[in-house]
Amino acid sequence: MRSTTKRWRRRTLAVATSTLAAGAFLVAAHPQAGGAAPPAVPEVADQVPQLTEAGVTGGPASVSGGGMSTSADRSVCAPGAHWLRVRFAELSLRGNDSVTLTGSSAGSYTLTSRHWPGKAFHTRAFEGDCVRVSAALSDPASRFAIDAYQAGDRPLAAATTTVAAVGDVCGSSCNQTAPLIKNMNPQALILAGDNAYSSGTLSEYKNNYDPYYGQFKAITYPTPGNHEYNTSGASGYFDYFGARAGERGKGYYSFDVGDWHFVALNSNITRSTGSAQETWLKNDLAASTKPCTAAFFHHPRFSRGTHGDDSSVTPFFQALYNAKADLIVVGHDHNYQRYAPSRPDGTRDDANGVRELLIGTGGRGYYNFDQSSAAVQEAGNTNTFGVGKLTLTATDYRSDFVPVSGRTFTDTATGKCKKAASSPAFSVGTTPSSVSVKPGGTASVTVNVGSTGGFTAATALSVSGLPSGVTGTISPSSVTPPANGTATATLTLTASDTASGSAAATVTGTSGSTTQTAKVTVSVGAAGGEAFADDFETDKGWRLNAAGSDTATAGKWERGDPEQTTSTYSNQIKQRGDTTSGVNCLVTGRLAGSEYGVNDLDGGASSMASPAFTVPAGGKLTFSYTFAHGDNATSADYLRVRVLDGTTPTTVFEKTGSATEVAGVWQNATADLSSFAGRSVRLLVEAADASTASLWESAVDDIRVTA
Repeated sequence: MRSTTKRWRRRTLAVATSTLAAGAFLVAAHPQAGGAAPPAVPEVADQVPQLTEAGVTGGPASVSGGGMSTSADRSVCAPGAHWLRVRFAELSLRGNDSVTLTGSSAGSYTLTSRHWPGKAFHTRAFEGDCVRVSAALSDPASRFAIDAYQAGDRPLAAATTTVAAVGDVCGSSCNQTAPLIKNMNPQALILAGDNAYSSGTLSEYKNNYDPYYGQFKAITYPTPGNHEYNTSGASGYFDYFGARAGERGKGYYSFDVGDWHFVALNSNITRSTGSAQETWLKNDLAASTKPCTAAFFHHPRFSRGTHGDDSSVTPFFQALYNAKADLIVVGHDHNYQRYAPSRPDGTRDDANGVRELLIGTGGRGYYNFDQSSAAVQEAGNTNTFGVGKLTLTATDYRSDFVPVSGRTFTDTATGKCKKAASSPAFSVGTTPSSVSVKPGGTASVTVNVGSTGGFTAATALSVSGLPSGVTGTISPSSVTPPANGTATATLTLTASDTASGSAAATVTGTSGSTTQTAKVTVSVGAAGGEAFADDFETDKGWRLNAAGSDTATAGKWERGDPEQTTSTYSNQIKQRGDTTSGVNCLVTGRLAGSEYGVNDLDGGASSMASPAFTVPAGGKLTFSYTFAHGDNATSADYLRVRVLDGTTPTTVFEKTGSATEVAGVWQNATADLSSFAGRSVRLLVEAADASTASLWESAVDDIRVTA
């Protein structure tokens, strides 16, 4: 294979600015090629760090609004994804204004003025490959901007993150616990204080801590212990960890891991009710959109060890309890203790209590259990060094105590996140969110009913608010989703010969006394005009790998703004950095890369299926296309357009490869669809790097089906 150089074009993300007219909305989404790491998103002055689960992809998006808007719903989509979370670069809501996010399969959340004012942040994850954004803005000063998304390649329930947790570390034996963390390969390591004995000087951090735990510095989120404050102002601690330790003199901060919000607190400075730190904590917890919450600090509220219960951190525990937090990790006593979910006074509360894990076993001596505690200790050990392993999902956690080599004590606990969907509920979504139907023709929309919290009840579906002359039938008219899964139905729209207009129709799901709705914009096209048209500037509902038979491993089809690829072997442009109109098209592997084989099509076939439309009499397909390949291509490689009539595909256009260098050039094509007149069909755009591995790039733009 020949080497290529991929060159980047400058890009500008659309965000809300003060120049937006009242009620203005901008929308674009640019899915990234599957399997690649999420690209960098623009830095902002203040943001909540987001650590991602393994296998997460992502890319830029642009949805923004300002002023007064209540009806202009837009979506961020990544075709084929199991779930999405979006990043707000700005969220400035006034009064009762709100922005509601709804997953195309399940999940909904409403953002208000309390949610991260002045900060960029990632939301919780929503199930499905689209997130609908609905704004209700009445104050002209309200505005928001979404500039990026993350997408999961496996079901949300299977998307896990690993966090290592330990306190009271180095110590003379942290050489034994460091290998445990390396074997865990966590996304983050949280420290519960007393990290470098015995005074936390910079020299002790460099000589005692860094040789063993320094290898994890890039993923470490620390808190200080009382030994750090044996050095004035914990200066050695702040000097060693730098910005990662939070603001010097404060040492409290927060970050997100997957769908968990983590809060690092400093139990060595003022922490009383009404103090600056306690006030910050309550505001931080109220701002988070995550369904799961954990906090970590040094001094334990509950302990049967030598130090015993510490009531001075009760304000921390109270704020966390009130916010329905799930876990607290502490140290100070040099042993391991697990407590039942508790109220701040120690009363067991399995429904609303917070579980405390005391993991003071990083490598400094041992303390016995010689005190009583107000809380219920469920497990404990006083003679084993080890590290806590937290396995986290969007709805629950598992905590494991992992002992050092040669020791046998272990402990495991599990729990559900209290702010995750725990009561049965359902959501309704539509794909696509807008559709066009010709007078005398039909069109179809997929209706998704998603279950959360184990919902499994029958849900009746109906549609209202259609344009004049358009009727809608949903089949089946009632669906029952599996617990935490999705059921689908098909909305068939039929337009009379005199139908006209456009309307935001409402699809309603009803189960018992509960109703959920979704909007779908239905437009009636002119008779004899376009039956289907897409310039790919907005999401019309194309589906990646709709049949589930694609084999491509990289460079799959996506809608987005292509970046130019130039071959240093032939000096030819392979993937063009332009489109025939607007900024978006369908393209294989939209992004440029730093080396050969990044973001071109690899490993087999990739396909995109259009939404259904009815072919008019004398139907004609027109579109623009470009394809390019290296001299290692074969006739097994292709760009192909098919008409999918039910499950039967018919090829109406095809270009194949050859052992000759071919540059990317935009060209026009037509195809006769008259044999499909009166039938509801879909277009299938396919490309393949088949047989032997080769360089292959394709793109399609401005598709139209006319009479």
